[in-house]
Amino acid sequence: MYAVTVTFVVKPEMMPSFLPLMARNARISRKVETGCQHFDVCRDGDIVFLYEVYDDRTAFDAHLASAHFQEFDAAVSSMIQEKQVRLFNEVIR
Repeated sequence: MYAVTVTFVVKPEMMPSFLPLMARNARISRKVETGCQHFDVCRDGDIVFLYEVYDDRTAFDAHLASAHFQEFDAAVSSMIQEKQVRLFNEVIR
């Protein structure tokens, strides 16, 4: 298993536009990506935190290449003040 965390600092005025796009991206990822095992979206104020689990790095790379992710990424790029991505090669259960 392969885990990804993403922390977004969203421009406060953009949060109402950002959240529906984020929720759509997560929903589609869980539904159509067979390698996507888990995709949580958490929010506290202007911070949006993602916790994603994929079968492996190949499944995550497929997510990054997907049309729905590419559309999401382009749509929200101007809404974000800061973005931090962390990749974890192992999930221990």
